[in-house]
Amino acid sequence: MKIIKAWQKDASGVINRIINRHERIPAGLEESVREILNNVKNRGDVALIAYTEKFDHVSLKPSEMKVKKKEIRDAYKKVSKKFIDAIELSAQRIGKFHEKQRQRSWMYSEDGALLGQLVTPLQRIGIYVPGGKAAYPSSVIMNTIPAKMAGVKEIVMCSPSRSKIANPEVLVAADISGVDEIYRIGGAQAIGAMAYGTETIKKVDKIVGPGNIYVSIAKKIVFGDVDIDMIAGPSEILIIADKTAEPSFVAADMLSQAEHDEMASAILITNSEELATNVDIEIKKQLRGLNRKKIAEKSLENSGWIILTKSLTDAVNLANDIAPEHLELSVAEPFEILAIIRNAGAIFLGNYTPEAIGDYSAGPNHVLPTGGTARFFSPLSVDDFTKRSSVLYFSRDGMRKIANAVVTIADSEGLQGHKEAVKVRMRR
Repeated sequence: MKIIKAWQKDASGVINRIINRHERIPAGLEESVREILNNVKNRGDVALIAYTEKFDHVSLKPSEMKVKKKEIRDAYKKVSKKFIDAIELSAQRIGKFHEKQRQRSWMYSEDGALLGQLVTPLQRIGIYVPGGKAAYPSSVIMNTIPAKMAGVKEIVMCSPSRSKIANPEVLVAADISGVDEIYRIGGAQAIGAMAYGTETIKKVDKIVGPGNIYVSIAKKIVFGDVDIDMIAGPSEILIIADKTAEPSFVAADMLSQAEHDEMASAILITNSEELATNVDIEIKKQLRGLNRKKIAEKSLENSGWIILTKSLTDAVNLANDIAPEHLELSVAEPFEILAIIRNAGAIFLGNYTPEAIGDYSAGPNHVLPTGGTARFFSPLSVDDFTKRSSVLYFSRDGMRKIANAVVTIADSEGLQGHKEAVKVRMRR
């Protein structure tokens, strides 16, 4: 691991690169994605089938795009009871957490007026679940259950597969969490199908879920035609630790993110030089037995750092500037540190709260802002699947009480029609 001292001049360049990290889009890639989206928009199922054969090497008929109920039933026979129990436990905990996020409609009355907010669920949402290098049943339950808790009526899932048979773990997770329609379509073409609709796939109101850079670009382009959750970048973890932290725990948690992919980021910030050295030793030791060793090594080479600070306060200030997706507080008094954390997607307190449990079974959502966007984005929640409408009712007397203010402001803006719409009622 690369160890730097934050107070030295030569560290500023590295720290600035970490703070200002962004996934750069290779030249020409956005144009390629736009072409795919336009083809899906104009040619529908024909384009979907052609791109599925080109990119996923699977030849489908329109009638084969949607996963049949029998295939879902058969999927239960292909997975272990242990897996089913784990998904059911996780779904229950995720549901319990997100149920508490539900908002209610409300109204209040004053001076002849009734004012309020009507909270309504989105009608139809689309979930993208990666299915290329690996399958992620956890992404299914994390994206589906908040939508169910919000009251969404129709939940559609698109996930690519390398054959005409979809991944059984993904199908079981989708069934347990309440997905209504499943399509074996992936990539930017799947985003286009959900955004614009085809002969087989009806368009949605919002698209959520992670994907590769093609999927992320596609979501960015279709935003406005539909809503999206966020533009997800490479996974990242930042650990603030003091001398009380267990080096083997810290190293394991850093590797748990580094194994995601070569672009993932794993950073330790500590005020203990002894801990920094011991974590570095532990990482080397634990890497030997990791089945995704090459990926983790590349990730640490690209974006793995141990940063020494003079104090924990300095460590927190730096973490707030970085605004990580996952933030672990492996310190003696984590709740004291929590009080001064401003920017993080999810915060894990203490030595026995590894980030990995947040990915699967803890309860809070694992769809989190990356790339420093935790400064202004929040984790996926029930709120992402509802919309709010303002509600206004005025009696004759209630309107008259604010009519002069409305007329005055409309007059100042030169909008005579607005003014007359109020004055005509005042004359009656």
